[in-house]
Amino acid sequence: MSSLNGAPIDTAAPGHADTSVTKEGFKMTTRKLPILKADPIDDMTKKLGIPPPEMIFGDNLVRIEHPRSGWSIEFNAFDALDMVDKTGENMFKVSYSKEWQQNRQKQFSDIKEVVKPFDWSYSTAYTGTVPETPAFTPTTTPIPLALLRRPDPIHFFDEVMLYEDELADNGIAMLSCKIRVMPARLLLLVRFFMRLDDVVLRIRDTRVFVEFGTDEVIREYTAREESYEEVRKKLAARGRKDDVLAIMRDPNLLTEHMPVVESRLEGLKLS
Repeated sequence: MSSLNGAPIDTAAPGHADTSVTKEGFKMTTRKLPILKADPIDDMTKKLGIPPPEMIFGDNLVRIEHPRSGWSIEFNAFDALDMVDKTGENMFKVSYSKEWQQNRQKQFSDIKEVVKPFDWSYSTAYTGTVPETPAFTPTTTPIPLALLRRPDPIHFFDEVMLYEDELADNGIAMLSCKIRVMPARLLLLVRFFMRLDDVVLRIRDTRVFVEFGTDEVIREYTAREESYEEVRKKLAARGRKDDVLAIMRDPNLLTEHMPVVESRLEGLKLS
């Protein structure tokens, strides 16, 4: 079985909405299934110790594997949410946070572990689930953007949602993945986007770049954050006043208006 461009695609396992493409010793898999139902949500809540977001795609994933070396990287909702602050120390102190917390506690009142405070914005610095070896190490080699801008044919593309929450109608928090596989390389973008209306905007991007010919992998993490009012002022000053609301809802347009607050570059060469 092959894709339209000729890249081999593995047959999906029965009962799973898996799509896989194999290129130059790498296997890329995406899984897209419906939102979790009540029993799996209860199970996840008990394991996490916090209630999951309103829309939780707990079975979804994106995985890149290199079978010859045993290396892999996977992005899934559970591991991402497991990195959410569960102490409440990083909760936003805004007028509706207490009401939101009380509403969530009512939904899961039979689970004692979740009555404690936690970061209800579901902010995560998750950069993927990887084996202990081979491990990423710090690098100064950036992702080669010039190669990615080339009009190479796309052998495989998919977009996978991991979770989303409207933060009690006061904004949005979402974690999603996009993967693009070309003849000689691939790029995976995993983005956490959070907009808390009139408070703050937050974007945390993890990019995974693979060059098939050299078996080199680069992982880049970039976090951007800015107050809601500051971004609104920047947009108004640039004559974008009429577009403010639309831009505030589009992370692709917001990135240029938000400063980088944290960044990391890591790499590894597979054998």
